[in-house]
Amino acid sequence: MPNVGETAPDFTLESHLDHPVSLSDYKGEKRVVLVFYPLDFSPVCSMQLPEYSDSRADFESLDAVVLGINRDSVHAHRAWAKAYGIEVPLLADMTLEVARAYGVALPERGTSKRAVFLVDRAGSVRLAHVEKSTDDFTLHAAEVLEVLRALPT
Repeated sequence: MPNVGETAPDFTLESHLDHPVSLSDYKGEKRVVLVFYPLDFSPVCSMQLPEYSDSRADFESLDAVVLGINRDSVHAHRAWAKAYGIEVPLLADMTLEVARAYGVALPERGTSKRAVFLVDRAGSVRLAHVEKSTDDFTLHAAEVLEVLRALPT
């Protein structure tokens, strides 16, 4: 798992928005909030991602984007986004390669831990939060926004 101050592992994944997304697409331009979550349509994830999506304008006002990442397909992501009104890109890490790079893969369960990483414009990790259980959701969007506000622009 990358620690605070270390370079965030780059990746490219397909998104439910019909185009690939790379972390490096934002380097030098935007801060990125990576939200790893276990499964589309699961009870806790269906609270977490809509909350982050509902705060999208607040993140954008701080020059940040939110990217949701899990092992589900872009087809599942599309259905879930439509059902829950999720407007942030949902990325398909079907092989858990990105989850492994971030130290949050749970290959025995075929999913990832619930985690949030904040990456600055230079590509360095500024926040690394991993939940103790996939059922936990303790780092809310408002708290990540506070961290963003405290960082130098």
